[in-house]
Amino acid sequence: MGKNAVKLTLAISDYDHVRDLTNGVVGVEGVELQALDFQVEEIFYRFLKFREFDVCELSFAKYVSLVSQPDCDITAIPVFPSRVFRQSSFYVRSDGPTSISEIRGMKVGIPEWAQTASVYSRGYLTETVGISLKDIQWVQAGVNEPGRVEKVNLRIPDGVSYKPEPTKCLNDMLLAGELDVVMSAHAPRSMEEGDPRMRRILVDYQQAEYEYFQHTKIFPIMHVLAVKKSVLDENPWVAMNLLKAFEEAKRRSVERLFDVTASRFPLPWSRVYADRISELFGDDGYWPYGVEPNRVTLSAFLRFAYDQGVTHKPLEVEDLFPAGVQSSFKV
Repeated sequence: MGKNAVKLTLAISDYDHVRDLTNGVVGVEGVELQALDFQVEEIFYRFLKFREFDVCELSFAKYVSLVSQPDCDITAIPVFPSRVFRQSSFYVRSDGPTSISEIRGMKVGIPEWAQTASVYSRGYLTETVGISLKDIQWVQAGVNEPGRVEKVNLRIPDGVSYKPEPTKCLNDMLLAGELDVVMSAHAPRSMEEGDPRMRRILVDYQQAEYEYFQHTKIFPIMHVLAVKKSVLDENPWVAMNLLKAFEEAKRRSVERLFDVTASRFPLPWSRVYADRISELFGDDGYWPYGVEPNRVTLSAFLRFAYDQGVTHKPLEVEDLFPAGVQSSFKV
């Protein structure tokens, strides 16, 4: 790395599809990168509260909320480290509802209104299932421990019932009958421990998620790569160089996944599953970076976020990323 390289800190979880970048196998042209590996909750808190890192993985919902407010000092690159379908995120007691449509009128617990998973799940409820935000009594609390609070300012829509419970947790409230449903990215403790009193509403959630993708073409983006605007104000070329480096690291990860010589992952039939997913999603469609391959998902999320009051004004996809990284490119 040249002596004039820009020094940047990067905080991101240890995903296989970013590892070749964080361990230095793939370099970022013109950048000397110091990679830091923390749990996502710590990354989010330290960046949102103190802006400790130059570049970091960030909650997509928190990001769009900040972009929609005045004097936002961060931007993002269309690199999406985490993507998860969320039809699996509805938890009930064992005697609870057996279909999503039955939760109309019930009390539903969420960790945060502005949790990305919650935004997608509520979008699924309103646009696919046909349950209005006003048809639910929303309760906000920590999943397994009390005291969780919202990290960004909200604009809860008029007529929507939303009540924080700072001294309770969702797991205990569900089992005690104070909630009917918990809707969370992370499973409640009792579910993880195999407690027979708790289950998912959708047992075959994978089929439901695939059907949702087939119907909507939405593959939920959970996290985005945030960058301090001050970094790009001084060196705007850094955005594209980061995007290219992350794309190359992902390409190498996928290459390992499809290695026919030896399995690179400790899973039987991993190549068989990789081939099946490739057939379902097509080429790089199962984990694309960039704007255009993700426009349907990005646009849907912005619609969900505004309708739910996570963003404070309507946003367009072009508002999310620097102009220099919005065009398609080939590494």
